[in-house]
Amino acid sequence: MNREYHKWYSNALGRDMEMLVFGHGGPPLLVFPTSMGRFFEYEDRGMVGALAEKVEHGWAQLFCVDSVDSESWYNRWAHPRFRVQRHMAYERYIIDDVLPLIRSKNQSHSLTATGCSFGGYHCVNFALRHPDLVTRVVSMSGAFDIHQFLDGYYDDDCYFNCPVDYVRNMSDSWYLDRYRRMGIVLATGEWDICRAENERLSGLLNDRGVPHQLDIWGDGTRHDWPWWQRMAVKFL
Repeated sequence: MNREYHKWYSNALGRDMEMLVFGHGGPPLLVFPTSMGRFFEYEDRGMVGALAEKVEHGWAQLFCVDSVDSESWYNRWAHPRFRVQRHMAYERYIIDDVLPLIRSKNQSHSLTATGCSFGGYHCVNFALRHPDLVTRVVSMSGAFDIHQFLDGYYDDDCYFNCPVDYVRNMSDSWYLDRYRRMGIVLATGEWDICRAENERLSGLLNDRGVPHQLDIWGDGTRHDWPWWQRMAVKFL
């Protein structure tokens, strides 16, 4: 399997960022890590191994990015305004640095954003904010409400990075038309701690007439990597 390590300085974030790429072709997947996770998490947790056949046959190419969660949403020592600003700088890094690298290596017109747990938040929020850049999104056990990170603070930037808020009120046809063409998968488990979050977002998408797939797994499925490996094989 082709495996590449990349590291470069991000002007948006003012520091070096790292990434792993797996595979040589096929539809590109932008992979976000879990809460404060690192770019090597997908490999270390067996997700790359679970997808090895698809990657080796050129049916998927994985671009596993790093996070700055400890500097943004999870930075309890910073004012919430700084937290959301740091998150928006991270989004700018994805757009300005990561996507050009993906396009330089993969000529596909598609892009799937995916992630598990808080990576599910990142992939869904990025896809819904930029439906012109993402054609498909697969969230596994995601949680989509950022109020818990804001200590009561709220402004427009917080609002537009909280999917359960802006989807509820979305009326802009530019976004809704693209949402309706996007493949949206919300996968969770019957005993997953984030099941209610997925059902909540699913209801909001239904209210806006946005087709999507809410897949609630049985067999005692919870919030952990063994189930996410199985979900990845099914959906990615």
